[in-house]
Amino acid sequence: MAAFATAEACDSNTALLASGDLRALEPIFKIYGQRRAFSGPIVTLKVFEDNVLVRQLLETRGEGRVLVIDGGGSTRCALVGGNLAQSAQNMGWAGIVVNGCIRDVDEINACDIGVRALGSNPLKSNKKAVGDKHVPVCIAGTLIRDGEWLYADSDGILISKMELSI
Repeated sequence: MAAFATAEACDSNTALLASGDLRALEPIFKIYGQRRAFSGPIVTLKVFEDNVLVRQLLETRGEGRVLVIDGGGSTRCALVGGNLAQSAQNMGWAGIVVNGCIRDVDEINACDIGVRALGSNPLKSNKKAVGDKHVPVCIAGTLIRDGEWLYADSDGILISKMELSI
């Protein structure tokens, strides 16, 4: 990815910020993975303490997309671990944002993928395949729709209705 700075994007897109077409997520996420900055079209997923659908999506071709998982903010178990992060890297996903926890932090930090999550928890999730793919989700004070664009770097995470020029 070419150098992209979320702060510069905010400074140069004040009209998009004012209209709501460009939104910044509240700063609640920790940074994991080797990609400190990543971007791509969003695929949304809504689950609660169950990662079967997470696995299903991350085992498909990522094509530079970013999986945004609304785990309901639960910190009672992990939705993504080292094996899933490795699979996401191998399948070409640019990143994963989890409104919930991850585990296998050292393994995830060794992967060439960007990951943001609320924190880590060593407990694995349920395996019931309950959840919804490609639905609007509300994370960190922001409504996020499937197909929008996500831009993340060390300063934060932006959601845009359209691809921004770098």
